Amino acid sequence: MVIDTLEKLVCYESLNPLFKDVVVFLKENDLEKLEEGKHLIKGNDLFVNIQIAKGKSKEEAKLETHRKMIDIQIPLNVEETYGYTPLCKLPDLEYNEEKDIIKYEGRAESYVTCQPGEFAIFFPQDGHAPCISNQPEIKKAIFKIKA
Repeated sequence: MVIDTLEKLVCYESLNPLFKDVVVFLKENDLEKLEEGKHLIKGNDLFVNIQIAKGKSKEEAKLETHRKMIDIQIPLNVEETYGYTPLCKLPDLEYNEEKDIIKYEGRAESYVTCQPGEFAIFFPQDGHAPCISNQPEIKKAIFKIKA
């Protein structure tokens, strides 16, 4: 997991060959002006979902992991807290290959908060519980990057 400011995302380009394309996309597009939904950047290897998600409590938020994709999550309008538990501490549960997700019960081990202008990167080894907020809605961008 990585937490940092958007202007520092360029420092993480070496972590995945598609991260450079995310940096270029962010320079050329205003996330606030993109319509809700899926925007393909490099087919199914790299795309961004713009969504308005319901704010959840720590108890309501479900931990999840992905095997094929890396998430870069960016809150756009309000702060967003993410639960975190490393995959090695989570039980071996059924994997939904079509949706590339495993969902877990229970609360996360720790929590981090991102403000608008910051991002969180979650790799396949990072169990994360998104959308934790005391606000009713969170407008956010989720870049999905082939791991």
